[in-house]
Amino acid sequence: MDYTYHFRHYMTKQHLFLAFMLLLAWACSSPKNEKSSPELQEIKLDYAVGFRLYQGVGYKVAEVSKGFPGDHQPFRYLIKEDSSTDVPEEDYDAIISPSVQDIILTSTTQVPHLVALEIPSRLIAFPNLDLISSSPIRKRIDKGLVQELGSGANYNTEKIIDLSPDLLMISTLGENLKELQLLTKANIPTVINGDYVEQHPLGRAEWIKFTGALTGTFEQAVVSFDDIKNNYLSLKRDVQEASFTSTPTVLSGNMYRDIWYAPAGNNWGAIFLEDAGADYIFKDQESTGSLQLNYEVVLDKGLNADIWISTAEFGTLKQMEKADSRYTQFNAFKTGNVYTFAKTRGATGGLEYFELGYTRPDIILKDLIKIFHPGLLPDYKPYFYQKLN
Repeated sequence: MDYTYHFRHYMTKQHLFLAFMLLLAWACSSPKNEKSSPELQEIKLDYAVGFRLYQGVGYKVAEVSKGFPGDHQPFRYLIKEDSSTDVPEEDYDAIISPSVQDIILTSTTQVPHLVALEIPSRLIAFPNLDLISSSPIRKRIDKGLVQELGSGANYNTEKIIDLSPDLLMISTLGENLKELQLLTKANIPTVINGDYVEQHPLGRAEWIKFTGALTGTFEQAVVSFDDIKNNYLSLKRDVQEASFTSTPTVLSGNMYRDIWYAPAGNNWGAIFLEDAGADYIFKDQESTGSLQLNYEVVLDKGLNADIWISTAEFGTLKQMEKADSRYTQFNAFKTGNVYTFAKTRGATGGLEYFELGYTRPDIILKDLIKIFHPGLLPDYKPYFYQKLN
């Protein structure tokens, strides 16, 4: 299990509620220049709240107001759609040319965008290539067409500058903005992708429109997102209209360093559980972040839960028991109703849930419906989730 990744993930959620209150005011206001510019029209988004798009004559403007948790000024990017576009550039954090070809990404959640937009050949470098599972990208990696940038978040900045991409997309917790300044000084068009800050599953998926706007494939991004949104909403509607004899109670999360991390009631993970027709034991904890609980609190609430959706990469119940013998006390463990998202991996071990999951929440929802209400999807086999034996 990549505990570093998960710890970062959980710590991100830990601060999210406070960050949300601070950032809400930004989400309700337009950028000062765009609001007063009559030639700019806002492109309405359906679910995402971390970025906005504006259309001008021959250009778009992207504004990222929630690039990472905490208080920060919006990042504004000018996206030229025509090389002859004459727009003052001094107010923007990056200028994106109309002919973006060479792209560097730094998070696996960004990779499916290039595949869905049919531009996987534009990826030229990525940190820790083994994490990528997508077949079209792996073929390019095997041919030596995608360069290694180092491991994890510690990508090689000097190598990025040497490669001089047309676009660099980063995911950050806000701790490495000095690197961003360095890249900007080196004339590397660098943008922040804050998809992980979004709390609605379809909000995270809608960031494909951000990538589409940057790469000249916005219309295709709209089509792709609409397909996913319609799939998701159709599945959700099927659950709402179904008549169930019972609704399973569900426990979620795992222990990490003696703290149980579980999604709060309004968190991304909890929304999935609700939409899939589960009775989540912490649904009344009205926060968007991650709960940090003592084991005794979870045992009291979750002892008799019917199903346990684990957030770790365990492959068997034995592995879980070895990690923490207290897990065996839960009824869901005793009855073998424990599921994890570790079913599908790429050729080099990358977990597809962490790559494709943000872009395809409809698949996650379908998996969970199959687990909670198998009669609704009798012929479906979950893609990400597996039952532990």
